[in-house]
Amino acid sequence: MTRVWLVDRDVDSRNTVTMTYATPDGGRAFTRQAALDRLATRDGPTAAVDVEDDRLDPVDDPEIAERYAAEAERVAETHDPEDVL
Repeated sequence: MTRVWLVDRDVDSRNTVTMTYATPDGGRAFTRQAALDRLATRDGPTAAVDVEDDRLDPVDDPEIAERYAAEAERVAETHDPEDVL
């Protein structure tokens, strides 16, 4: 298991929220989707989740990996893993 931190979220025209969590170095990421109304009726996404290593995808773009690493560091420094963001 690897702890990953919320680094990005996007809402599309169908009200689907795509949340991207990344490792602290930004080199691997996990993407999760949920309906916006589901998140509104339950707890929203947490600052971090623990994910099986085989569910992590490599981040091939160095600029995106750098951005993810910076955001993961910021979130980890300012939030506990179970904080709802």
